[in-house]
Amino acid sequence: MIPQLVTVRVRRSNGRRVRLCVPVAPVVLLLSPLLLLAVLGGCVACLVFRISPVGALRGAARVLWALPGTRLEMAQGRTAVLVSVR
Repeated sequence: MIPQLVTVRVRRSNGRRVRLCVPVAPVVLLLSPLLLLAVLGGCVACLVFRISPVGALRGAARVLWALPGTRLEMAQGRTAVLVSVR
């Protein structure tokens, strides 16, 4: 299943908390021209380094399908960031 929502929570050093919910589908639609250029650039890089473009795309798809349920937490001093993919 492709991720639908990314939630980012930030606790700033002054104690304030910020929560940002980002829907994935509209962001992908807005960035689709850049995504197309990235895929074409990736295919050219695969050909230069003699890697199968189909295998590389399959691997990228597997990573995207594994993202739902992922939690990434980072903290430095009194500032903390939590990224949750649903």
